[in-house]
Amino acid sequence: MKEYILLFRGGFERIIDQSPEEFSANMEQWKSWLSRLGKAGKVVAAQPLIPTGKQVVGKGRTVVDGPFAEGKEILGGYLICKADTYDEAIAIANGCPVLDTGGIVEIREVATMEDMPREYFKSRNGSQQNGPKL
Repeated sequence: MKEYILLFRGGFERIIDQSPEEFSANMEQWKSWLSRLGKAGKVVAAQPLIPTGKQVVGKGRTVVDGPFAEGKEILGGYLICKADTYDEAIAIANGCPVLDTGGIVEIREVATMEDMPREYFKSRNGSQQNGPKL
């Protein structure tokens, strides 16, 4: 079974405007979704992320504030899950509550260092040539 990371982006604009009751209901959706996945043995790790942080940049290892992104691009959390195929990982992502608030779920297969030969980077050149067919 492979591991996939689901990155949760955006959706915060609608959450900010929710009433306390709506916010509580949204949090219950998250708890329920994660609980179902956990009981099915699909969860490796999952955590929300604070929207601010630091970055270490370049050879000089300069520490800067950031990342700075628009609301729809803010990385709000992640889930590492177990799935047999990309299609199964996509099915897991389709249940994510962030989608109900206008957010995005980015799905990436987790690789090992052995999966990453130099040729991989040359052939990929930033493209999705061999990614899932959506």
